[in-house]
Amino acid sequence: MSKKNKVRVWDAPVRLLHWSLIGTVAATWITSSSTGPAHIYLGYGAAAVVLARLVWGFAGNQYARFKQFVRAPAATRQYLVDVRHGHPARYLGHNPLGAWMVLALLTGIALLTLTGWLADTDLLWGYAWPVLIHIAMAWALVGLVVLHVGGVLFTSWHQRENLIAAMIKGDKDAPEPGSESP
Repeated sequence: MSKKNKVRVWDAPVRLLHWSLIGTVAATWITSSSTGPAHIYLGYGAAAVVLARLVWGFAGNQYARFKQFVRAPAATRQYLVDVRHGHPARYLGHNPLGAWMVLALLTGIALLTLTGWLADTDLLWGYAWPVLIHIAMAWALVGLVVLHVGGVLFTSWHQRENLIAAMIKGDKDAPEPGSESP
C-alpha cells in the first residue's frame, strides 16, 4: 500500500487563529449571562483574532490569502449546483462555499463585537435595541457555526477526507494530477 503525498495547506497562523477563534467565541457564549467583565474581554479577544485573520488573509501563505480562495458568485453558484448533483470538485484550500462561510463568520463576529460595544457605551446605555440586536447577532452566529460544521462534515464524508484533521495538522492529501480545481 503506497502512502499518499501530503501538501501543507493550512499554515501555523491559520490553524492557530482558527482554533483561537473557536475558543474565544465559545468562551464568550458561555459567559454571556455573567455580569462580570469576562464576556466583554473575551468578545474583544475574538475581535482581535478576526483582525489578525484579516491581516493574514492579505499577507499569509498561498492558501491563507482571500484572493486565492474567495471566488465570484457565479463560480460559487456552479459549485453549489455540482454539490447538489453529487460531483463537486475537490479544492486543496477552501471550496467556494467554504470561502464565503469564512467571510460570513468573520463578518458575523466583527458585527457581534460592534453591537456588544455599542450596547455598553454611555450613549446607548439603558436602551434595549442595541442589546436585542446583539442577541440576535449571537444567534445568527450560532446558525452560521452550525452550517459551517455541517458543511465540513458533509465535505469530509463526501470527499473521504478528514478536514478536521487537516485543520489540526495542516496537511491534506496531494491531488491526483489533473484532478484538482484551482
